[in-house]
Amino acid sequence: MKTTLLRYQKRVNQKLEALLNRQKNIPSSLFEAIKYSTLNNGKRLRPALVYAVGENLDIPLDKLDAAACAVELIHSYSLVHDDLPAMDDDDLRRGQPTCHIQFDEATAILVGDAQQTLAFETLSQDPFLTESDKVKLITLLCQASGGAGMIGGQIIDIQSNGHLPELSQLQAMHEMKTGALITASLLMGAAQSTHYPEKQPGLAKLGQKIGLAFQIHDDILDIESSTEVLGKPQGSDEAADKSTYPKLLGTAQAKALRDELIEDSLESLSALQLANPFLKELIGYIACRQH
Repeated sequence: MKTTLLRYQKRVNQKLEALLNRQKNIPSSLFEAIKYSTLNNGKRLRPALVYAVGENLDIPLDKLDAAACAVELIHSYSLVHDDLPAMDDDDLRRGQPTCHIQFDEATAILVGDAQQTLAFETLSQDPFLTESDKVKLITLLCQASGGAGMIGGQIIDIQSNGHLPELSQLQAMHEMKTGALITASLLMGAAQSTHYPEKQPGLAKLGQKIGLAFQIHDDILDIESSTEVLGKPQGSDEAADKSTYPKLLGTAQAKALRDELIEDSLESLSALQLANPFLKELIGYIACRQH
């Protein structure tokens, strides 16, 4: 898996850098802050999902680059805004000062705004996409990142601080906050294929399960890992009195639920008949990753 992931990471990093370098008339202070927040040490797992599904369905990489860049820009913008004092109030991200610490709070807000708009511009202007595919991809990303997806999940997360919801409520929140963008990555990878209508339900189900497993493991790492390994403050969820799976279920039961979701994800992948070993290995990696 490592070789394939590195290939996808290298490709999307190169495409993101080229995309940013093509931007004109952006004030230099804002441009530097956008580059700082975008071209950092991200795992690029969401672009990797776009590429892996697309390649499996024989879609050329050139036709997947815009979707891979767009979904990473949305993810990056969400992290910039999540780190703000009004949100999670974190000082460290991916081993370096967060955007509002490195620059200032107003700049960080505008960086996130710029990343979000650039994501949709990237899809709308890509010469390798048909007009109908542009609309399909933009719609998928809008649905995943808007009020019924990632942003909606974030407001529920904020409002749940200080009290424990029911398990079903916690899962619904993370299906929106984390799972929606992971699901969108899978769907955007497949969207240009003639097989998309038949693959779409299974990919959506897979994304939901991967997203929940990913979030549960994040919650566990916040307890068991270190700041140096995580690249962000260890114990920040507990300090903020956030609603997490270990807090609700206990660490052992949270790990059991994560492992159950990973097994379910592997079964869902098998049912999709996507003969891509990378996807199988990536699902297994969720519970092994250290950050």
